Amino acid sequence: MTQLSVNVNKIAVLRNSRGGNEPDVVRAARACLAAGAHGITVHPRPDQRHIRSDDVHALSALTREHGVELNVEGNPFAPPRAGYPGFLALCEAVRPAQATLVPDDDGQITSDHGFDFARDGARLQPLVAQLKAMGCRVSLFVDAGCEGLEQAARMGADRIELYTGPFAEAAARGDVASELARCAATARQAQALGLGVNAGHDLSQDNLGMFVANVPGVLEVSIGHALIGEALYAGLEATVKAYLQILRGTQAGGGRG
Repeated sequence: MTQLSVNVNKIAVLRNSRGGNEPDVVRAARACLAAGAHGITVHPRPDQRHIRSDDVHALSALTREHGVELNVEGNPFAPPRAGYPGFLALCEAVRPAQATLVPDDDGQITSDHGFDFARDGARLQPLVAQLKAMGCRVSLFVDAGCEGLEQAARMGADRIELYTGPFAEAAARGDVASELARCAATARQAQALGLGVNAGHDLSQDNLGMFVANVPGVLEVSIGHALIGEALYAGLEATVKAYLQILRGTQAGGGRG
């Protein structure tokens, strides 16, 4: 079954908008795990707009307590600054099960593109090696249809994470066939190279079943924005369970779409 890792960044956005510790990121993550989520994802950014370094340490302790995976995402090229030690330093401190490298700039509202391996490959390779030496599984954020997966495999990455934003937009338009085909082809190419396949960005209850039913061998989806938004109406427990039911139903042959 595809694993569900819940991204709790949006809980931190709400907390930071008011100050203090409410809503509590760790309490929210604990509720997601109690509902059956397989892991927790965070994407600490240098500007600390949501998840902060202290949150990552607290969530590391929580996930170890529950025996589940912590997935830490971030730009490995972003320099450290006050309150943010840098992506590799943070990973060295907490040793997450998975480190997902994402080429996002400070000014981006959210991650919206994958790596250009022709441009970034030489800089990525030693960083991948350092993370693997820490015991982290390394995943690289990629666009469907990207070039250079062979280079990703050669540098020692374990997985790719498919950027599913364009798929989600196509699904909302009702014209999804070409984007699904691109995602499926990229997944198959990665798997042929020995890379595992994760996916994330704008996945929701409306499109998740269609995605995992048509893209082979997806090991993990990380979902935050839609899941937390839906939980405002239905609650975290019910929403996490709804996502898990989609994954179970799809992979038992009863997928949506």
